[in-house]
Amino acid sequence: MPSETAPRQLKAVLVGVQLPDVSDAEQEGSLSELGRLVTTLGYDVVGRLSQKRGSERAAAVLGDGKLKELAAWTGGTGVVGPAIVKKKHKAALRLESADVESAVDPEGDGPGDWDEAAGGPEERAQVVVFDCDLSPSQLRNLERATGATVLDRTGVIIEIFSRHARTRAARLQVEIARLSYVAPRLRETGGGEDRGGGGIGAKGAGETSLELDRRKIRDRIKELKEELGAISQEHETRRARRGQEIAVALVGYTNAGKSSLMRALTGNEALIADKLFATLDTTVRLLHPESRPRILVSDTVGFIKKLPHDLVASFRSTLDEAAGASLLLYVVDSSDPTFRAQLDVTRGVLKDVGAGAIPSLLLMNKVDRLPTSELAALKSEFPEAIFLSARSDRDVAALRIRIIENFEEDMVDAELLVPYDATGAIGEIRAKTRVLSESYDERGALLKVRARPEQIERIRTRHLKPRL
Repeated sequence: MPSETAPRQLKAVLVGVQLPDVSDAEQEGSLSELGRLVTTLGYDVVGRLSQKRGSERAAAVLGDGKLKELAAWTGGTGVVGPAIVKKKHKAALRLESADVESAVDPEGDGPGDWDEAAGGPEERAQVVVFDCDLSPSQLRNLERATGATVLDRTGVIIEIFSRHARTRAARLQVEIARLSYVAPRLRETGGGEDRGGGGIGAKGAGETSLELDRRKIRDRIKELKEELGAISQEHETRRARRGQEIAVALVGYTNAGKSSLMRALTGNEALIADKLFATLDTTVRLLHPESRPRILVSDTVGFIKKLPHDLVASFRSTLDEAAGASLLLYVVDSSDPTFRAQLDVTRGVLKDVGAGAIPSLLLMNKVDRLPTSELAALKSEFPEAIFLSARSDRDVAALRIRIIENFEEDMVDAELLVPYDATGAIGEIRAKTRVLSESYDERGALLKVRARPEQIERIRTRHLKPRL
């Protein structure tokens, strides 16, 4: 028996609006990135449109001609139509329907003008995705004109986040952002003819329903924030315990290779996928082989251009891992022609969460994809960077040494006299310092160690008696 047919993959067409201060290269890069977002969401991208405009504020975003061109991809009319439609006699509706079919499709081949070069009716898109944020009225107007589902960049990103969130904290953060996004769009997406009922100055059933829905959303967001606050407190406690350790955070644009480096540096399995936002939850592991003192490595959520404000705010607790790190490793996909702009985005977001002044190293990843001439040019442009491939054991080993050396520059040598009755002191010293030598006498263990000054002072305060 043949297996059941798999669900048909929805087709999407991408739309970009190029503003006066955006170059052609930036526009192309942004649309390509949107294509990857949409592909990550599971849609098949079948077409792209772009138009130069003075702003994105027009009722349908695009000009009339470009709107009709877009409608050709979806089988729509390309006409927004009136916001309020009065009920008409059935005979009048039948007559109008015949007139519209004749005007839009005089040959009788189907609704809308179709560009045969695009691949025929089987390539028609069911989804239209705009590379900008759309207001509720713009979404409504575009859905009327195209007859398709219309999404904006923020909606796509939030949907990806909601699918990829694994931990309770990440799911709560995404849900807060999703509800904040949905709330102002309830009027346009609510459906039902009674939404505006009640007449001028009256409170009709539709308005009451809308108010109730919005109140439910506000209450739910409050609930989620309280729950997230409790979880954040637990995370803060764990983070405070880890604050005594040396911590390194991998930060960078989504899909730059952070998870691959995380796995290579720690020897632990991490989710690795050629998709945007494959990692949303912070993972913390020990540098492997284990160093003395121990070094923690954390993988953080990736950044992206035009990241929705609500998501930046809701993931602030996740990014606190970076804000509390001793060293940031900026991971860059050196094979991506737009990596400079991506690096600017990363630095900007980290500055927003208070991590802009933390010491850092720039890692130019994926050098195995670069031709020799281009690699040489980048080394000249970024002499301070570390060039590597996360797939190369030799490169990763060299990075590990560089990380350890970075912390040793600030370390000092000290002698610690540990009384025999100082429970747990020796174990903590071995974990958090490098023991250079040790000897024993009637007073206890005398250890010569190398560590950061604040770490030595912390151990002395907690466990040790002054040396006589």
